[in-house]
Amino acid sequence: MSNAASHTPVRRAAVIFVFVTVMLDMLAFGIIIPVFPHLVQQMTGGDIANAVRWTGIMGAVFGLMQFVFSPVQGALSDRFGRRPVILASNLSLGLDFILMALAQVLPVLFIGRMISGIASASISTANAYIADVTPHDKRAAAYGLLGAAFGIGFIIGPALGGFLGGISIRAPFWVAAGLALANFLYGFFVLPESLPVERRSRVFSLREANPLGALRLLRRYPQVFALATVFFLVALAQFSLNSTFVLYTDYRFQWGAHEVGYALALVGVCSALVQAVLVRRVVPVFGERRVMLAALLFGMGGFLTLGFATSQWLFLLGIPLLALAGLGGPTTQSIITRQVDPGEQGRLQGAITSLGSVATIIGPFVFSQTFAWFIGSRAPLHLPGAAFVLSACLLCLGFILGWQATKGLAMPGSTRSPTDAAPASRAMTPDFSYWASTTALAIVSEL
Repeated sequence: MSNAASHTPVRRAAVIFVFVTVMLDMLAFGIIIPVFPHLVQQMTGGDIANAVRWTGIMGAVFGLMQFVFSPVQGALSDRFGRRPVILASNLSLGLDFILMALAQVLPVLFIGRMISGIASASISTANAYIADVTPHDKRAAAYGLLGAAFGIGFIIGPALGGFLGGISIRAPFWVAAGLALANFLYGFFVLPESLPVERRSRVFSLREANPLGALRLLRRYPQVFALATVFFLVALAQFSLNSTFVLYTDYRFQWGAHEVGYALALVGVCSALVQAVLVRRVVPVFGERRVMLAALLFGMGGFLTLGFATSQWLFLLGIPLLALAGLGGPTTQSIITRQVDPGEQGRLQGAITSLGSVATIIGPFVFSQTFAWFIGSRAPLHLPGAAFVLSACLLCLGFILGWQATKGLAMPGSTRSPTDAAPASRAMTPDFSYWASTTALAIVSEL
């Protein structure tokens, strides 16, 4: 038996563990979503406006903690290994949910939210773990599974949280704590270390283990920096959904809680199917670069459909397109990981997670204000879907950056013949519209 073959079961088990870890973490976070604002409202005297303000502040602080600590955790995992960082994060989350379940005053809940932001920054370590244990040509599929774990967690979590919240407003926090602590115990007994000692960083440097240091790392790799920017633009664009979906559908189509719930469930199901099933099927056929670029085109089409839809049925057609845009995340991640040394994977993923946290901080403000402006009396034109149109523009910019950054890169995993694929050194084909349409249709045909 070859060495590669002997390690296949180990790799598979490790990927499954990370999948379960991320799913349980997202499930734990999803459970508290329906009740957290109401708990804040209780602690602020029942005033809704004050509760909304403090919920927004805590959300921004959560993103800020991720921004600051993602590079720290990534650098720690490069120096001391992935296992202790992941386990410490799971344990911290479990204890933190207990703290929030017991909180009686707003400052304690605020501290709990800060700790959640710090502990959840370990997603960068989970991504680095995948890069450690997965061959280059399998990484896109592995990151697709990770994306599916996010989707499953957020499909089940809020529904379960709503049910538990009907029993007690603090019950979801206790269940979330149980899930996180069970995850810690599972990892303690099952999770192997993925980063050998000889591949680890020799020192832990605070100079590098911060957002600015992480950005310096990205700038050492121009193509990585460009692709990380694409990742940021995609993350930022998605906040148009988080920030305006509910209010937009109420404004345009008079949707209530039930309609919104069904639509968001459809989003979650479609996204999970794309991430878990479609990624591993299309990447070997078309290659990572083509799939990444096609995903950005699907995203542009999806957001434009949402923004200009004249009926609710046309609006719903945008959801599958946005789900297909999920093909881009795993492929972009996979391409990025091949450009950086193994001992820097943790810092790389920390830097990318930090960029995503910046989107978490600024996205809600940018898109909510865009929506408010274009339905107001001072708007140059009445365009309720302006936030979605802005997202499409961000993805268009991401497409241009992604195209330029990947032109000369070797792409593993495509089974297309050399005559079917353009040479890596070739400039952009003049008939771009033909390429884009045929690639998109080919991917759709694989469904």
